[in-house]
Amino acid sequence: MSDPLCNTCNGEMPAGPSASINAWTATGLLAFSLACWTALYLTIAPVSRWLAYDLLRLPADTHLGMAVEFFLFEVPKVLLLLVLVVFGVGVIRSFFTPARTRRILAGKRESVGNVLAALLGIVTPFCSCSAVPLFIGFVTTGVPLGVTFSFLISAPMVNEIALVLLYGLFGWKVAALYLGTGLFIAMAAGWTIGRLGMERHVEEWVYAARMGESAEVNQALDYAGRIRYGLEAVKEIVGKVWPFVVVGIAVGAGIHGYVPENALAAVMGKGAWWSVPLAVLLGIPMYSNAAGIIPVVEALLGKGAALGTVLAFMMSVIALSLPEMVILRKVLKPRLIGIFVGVVGAGILCIGVLFNLLDIQQFVAR
Repeated sequence: MSDPLCNTCNGEMPAGPSASINAWTATGLLAFSLACWTALYLTIAPVSRWLAYDLLRLPADTHLGMAVEFFLFEVPKVLLLLVLVVFGVGVIRSFFTPARTRRILAGKRESVGNVLAALLGIVTPFCSCSAVPLFIGFVTTGVPLGVTFSFLISAPMVNEIALVLLYGLFGWKVAALYLGTGLFIAMAAGWTIGRLGMERHVEEWVYAARMGESAEVNQALDYAGRIRYGLEAVKEIVGKVWPFVVVGIAVGAGIHGYVPENALAAVMGKGAWWSVPLAVLLGIPMYSNAAGIIPVVEALLGKGAALGTVLAFMMSVIALSLPEMVILRKVLKPRLIGIFVGVVGAGILCIGVLFNLLDIQQFVAR
């Protein structure tokens, strides 16, 4: 559910501009674009303050003033970070297709496969529309069920957009915690499901299906072609997720400006033993992508919510969303879906409680 760039999920290169651009031209345009990006990023803070307090003449010490400044600062910052990371990941994804990923995973020992599948899930396209064909393709090419689940858990949970945005907003320590715990949950949950012997709870038609190989057009791309691939990824993804970003930041601005710090800390603070289970339960029925949920995470942490509770909420929204369960029902029987949700939810719950107990709030970069 985390990636709206559905055409790349099927191993296809986005339809883009002509291939007439050469490597030198692509490099020059890329350098110029990065310089413009840096200049814009450095001016966000002073411009947002000028807009809020000079142009709009809002009092700086009011709820409305703080909320508006937060919104005006976060929207361009998150969108600029989003453009940068989507471009970089788009270039990386030009080297990977689902067909190539299946070949890498097929035939591996299950323990090695769980680790490899979780790592590949970070850089390989995955979205709700590709859940069914990817699952079929993995199963029919001999990838063990547990390894398949490690990949399907890692791909949405360890979201590259969330990873880079967390780094930009909170620093490398929080980003590393998110990456490490997400990979651990994906590997442990996949291994657990593999040990349970749940193959009979996959819909019978899945084993009878054969998925044709997608054309490996990505493998023939040259340097300039991969740059174009990254640019088209920006056009496709940012063009579709920016409304989620704006809505998420608007919610975050409301929390930042109007929600009392003590009230939120009482509900989502580490002192409330029920905060992590409640965060996981609240996250499951929600629908959002990583870009939309990160601004909410920033606002919650800024108001005193515990890091473990907030990470548990974020992971449950990204990895256990109800719409994704509906899509997976096409290939999984209800019992296996229940086990999938239970195992992943338990892993998220344990991580959230552990982080709160260890007082990892100090890792947040202020």
